[in-house]
Amino acid sequence: MDFSFAGQHQESRFAWFANGLKQVMEENGHAFVEDADEAELVVNFFPRDRPRWYRRRAQAVFVTGVSELEPPLEEPIPQGYPYLVRSLSNLFIALVKGDGEVPDVHFLTPEQGHYVVDGNDGRDGYFRRIYSRIEPLATSQLVIDNVFHTDLPEELWEGDELTDQISRAGAKLDALELLPAPFPIEEILSQRELKHVKKLYGIGGLSYGNISARKDETQFWMSASGVDKSKLRDVGRDILLVKGYDSDKRAMVLSVPPHIEPRRVSVDAIEHWMIYREHPEVGAILHVHAWMDGVPSTEFNYPCGTYELGEAVAEIVREAPDPARAVVGLRNHGLTITGASLDEIFERIEGRLQQGVPMT
Repeated sequence: MDFSFAGQHQESRFAWFANGLKQVMEENGHAFVEDADEAELVVNFFPRDRPRWYRRRAQAVFVTGVSELEPPLEEPIPQGYPYLVRSLSNLFIALVKGDGEVPDVHFLTPEQGHYVVDGNDGRDGYFRRIYSRIEPLATSQLVIDNVFHTDLPEELWEGDELTDQISRAGAKLDALELLPAPFPIEEILSQRELKHVKKLYGIGGLSYGNISARKDETQFWMSASGVDKSKLRDVGRDILLVKGYDSDKRAMVLSVPPHIEPRRVSVDAIEHWMIYREHPEVGAILHVHAWMDGVPSTEFNYPCGTYELGEAVAEIVREAPDPARAVVGLRNHGLTITGASLDEIFERIEGRLQQGVPMT
C-alpha cells in the first residue's frame, strides 16, 4: 500500500515523527508518494487547537490523524476521541509527553479502542512498535462501496418475518445498553464537516453493532450503516437485502425497492457474506461492541469493513466446534456471534455479555 503525509508534517514538532514513521513504513515494503491524492494511506498532521481533516479522493482511503495533546492524558477516550472525529480519521495518534526520551503514543479507534506505545525505552524499537499498530490499516482493503439493483420483489418492500426479527433484535440491543453514543457526531463536527461525512460514508451519526439474518442460500437481510439500531423499520433505508459481492468493484451488491433512495449497508457486510457463503447452517449473525470471557479472537485489530477482517473472522468461525453457534472476538473491537436465528443468539448470550472490550 502506498502512503503519504498531509497537513503540518514538515513542522519541527511533527517532522521527527514523520521521518521515523516514513523509514519504518518503507522498511516494511510500503512506497511513499509525494502526492497524497495518489496514496491509499494518508497520515494527516494537525495542531490540537485546529483539528483539520484530509479530504479523501475516494472512500477506500485510510486516514491516520496525528496531533500533540497536553499531558496527562488521564481519560484518553473523552479527551482524545473528539480529535479522531473532527479529523475524520480511521485511527488517531496522540503524541503525549511522558517520562521517556520520546513522547508516549496513544492510539484511538472509532470503536473507542485505546492502547499505548510508551517512550520509556527510548527510540530503539519505538517506531517498529508504532508500525505494528498501523500495519492493519496499511495492509487492508476496504469493502464499503455498494451496488444497488432496484429489483427487490414488491412483496418484500414492507419486509418479512426476518426483517421483523432484525427490528426486534435492534430493540434488544438498545435494552441491553449496547448502543452507546457518548460522542454525538453532530455536536463535534461543523455543518460543513458533517455534510462531507454524509457524502463520504452515507451516514449522519455514529452507530454501534450490526445485525443480519439469512434470507436464502445466497441472500441475507442486514442493518444499514449509521442508523439507530433501536429503530430498524424501513426496507432499503434501515434494513437491506444483500445478494452478493462484486470482487472487481470491491462492492456489496444490494437488492432495493425502486421508489426510495437507499442507505449503505453496514460496513461489516463483507464479513457476514463470507460466513453465510461458507456455512449454510448459519441463520443469523450479531455483531456487538461487547465482550465474553474465553472466546477465540482475531490476531490483529483490522479496521471495520475490510476484506482482511472478514477473512480473519471467517477463519475462526470455520475452526469452531460448531460454526453455527460460534462466538468470535474481534481484537480491541467486539464480538461476532453466529446462530440459527437472532432469537436463538440472544437466548444463548443472555447474561454473558460484558460491556467493556479489553484493549491489547
